[in-house]
Amino acid sequence: QVQLQESGPGVVKPTQTVSLTCTISGGSITTNTYYWSWIRQPPGKGLEWIGYIAVSGRTYYSPSLQSRTSISRDTFKNQFSLQLSSVTPEDTAVYYCARVTNQAGQFDFWGQGTQVTVSS
Repeated sequence: QVQLQESGPGVVKPTQTVSLTCTISGGSITTNTYYWSWIRQPPGKGLEWIGYIAVSGRTYYSPSLQSRTSISRDTFKNQFSLQLSSVTPEDTAVYYCARVTNQAGQFDFWGQGTQVTVSS
């Protein structure tokens, strides 16, 4: 089965950039029936969709985060990445990567999540 795993620094200082990578195994980022998404969950809050990248490389972002979000991919490494700039403590959350079916828009596989804390 496909597996996804997030990696990146757990602590980021305010005004800096959260940089995370999702590594895919058991599947390919170039499979055209899926796209690849980042989601986060702040403490005590619900899930918040950040954005995704399609097989074409085209990206889509939540309007509330669009101005400071960048999602990219590396097809050779079978990875996709998130950069969230100008962070504040409100960006503290568990960050997940997930696979999305492009037909039904369902998140069928998730990484385990990685805690990112924005703190000085």
